[in-house]
Amino acid sequence: MNSWILDLWEIAIALFLVAVNGFFVAAEFALVKVRGGQLKELLQEGRPFARTARWLHKRMDGALSACQLGITMASLALGWVGEPAFAHLLRPVIHGIGITSETAIHTTAFIIAFTTITALHLVIGEQAPKIFAIRRPQIMIIWCAAPLQIFYLLTFPLMAALNWSTAKILSLVGMEGGSEHEAPHSEQEIRHLLGEAQQHGSLTRAEHKLLDAVFEFDDVITRRIMVPRNEVEFFDINAPIETNLTKARLTRHTRYPVCEGSMDQILGVVHVKDLIHEQGYMDVDFLSIMRPPKKVPESLPISNLLKHFQATHQLLAFVVDEYGIVLGIVTLENVLEEIIGSVDDEFDVAEQNIVPDGPGKWLILGSTPSDDIYRTFDIQSLDSEVDTFAGMLIHTAGRLLNAGDIVKIDPWIIRVKEVRNDRIVRASIQAETKDEAKPAP
Repeated sequence: MNSWILDLWEIAIALFLVAVNGFFVAAEFALVKVRGGQLKELLQEGRPFARTARWLHKRMDGALSACQLGITMASLALGWVGEPAFAHLLRPVIHGIGITSETAIHTTAFIIAFTTITALHLVIGEQAPKIFAIRRPQIMIIWCAAPLQIFYLLTFPLMAALNWSTAKILSLVGMEGGSEHEAPHSEQEIRHLLGEAQQHGSLTRAEHKLLDAVFEFDDVITRRIMVPRNEVEFFDINAPIETNLTKARLTRHTRYPVCEGSMDQILGVVHVKDLIHEQGYMDVDFLSIMRPPKKVPESLPISNLLKHFQATHQLLAFVVDEYGIVLGIVTLENVLEEIIGSVDDEFDVAEQNIVPDGPGKWLILGSTPSDDIYRTFDIQSLDSEVDTFAGMLIHTAGRLLNAGDIVKIDPWIIRVKEVRNDRIVRASIQAETKDEAKPAP
């Protein structure tokens, strides 16, 4: 009877060691997985042991060494106590089923005991706590904080010696410096995390699209969002006032550049509000009400362009190249559309950049951004600074194109449909063969 009690006591110790191993595994993964910002939030919420968890997180290397020491000690003790206890308990059972050979009894008991201990160790002592800690690191670190801090303080001298030894070994292979457990995420990693959050329902599709657009914001330059000069409506200072007012009634824009003959001679910018507030505006002098023109370089990142608009309080700027030639205009609306998508007012006539034109075939505006073409039709990015679909076609052909011309960009066949003043207005695209037809974007 005393032997049975001793065996059961040893088994209880073995199960306790499995649980201890699981505790240190959970604490280790929770420490690595939880972010400093999450612990700060828990502290602000007044959660119990949040301060202790943050204390451990600030001493990451030492805390992880404590976890490793705990795991090692528990595993060694489990192997020392567990297998013999289970094997000794199983011997009478194996003998009772008719196995009398001492070698067979010992071998069978060892196999069963070893398998049982291994299974308990993997499931309860490793996998379950690890998965829980990875999925719920904030909860787990709170649960483990106090016991782990006590163990850390009790074993601190040993930890210091182990950490010193570890640092020396790492220095031999050229690894220096402090802890890198919470190295900042790269942009690509953050995008991947946002994608996972959207897939699991933590972010809506609209939120994910908005946040993803923000990462592109600083990579886009002003030239890529401007209105090219051949599309700009402007007031000619030399033209009759009625001609300019008629243009305003037809185009219905808020701001108009004031030029002398062409966009090469810019005088200023007139706001429609200033125009209609003038008494007898049929005889108004544009020079008296216009604002001075603001110019920005074509290579200016649009994040800096936004700061320009905020600083100048003028929401229209002229885009110039390195030679000082005006390439077009850009407005605050153009900047915001890079983040939130197209914004059309009551007077805008919306025209989609890409529209279906039959099975495996689409019509594309020449002004469609090249990045949209690369992404939608899975085309490899051209090694050139082209900003639009029209630019892609001209770059590929190596010449100006006319209506009816065909350009091949593997695996697509593109036919130019409309050209206006040497500018490609629209073109059709389809797969080279029916087998290569792509799904509609």
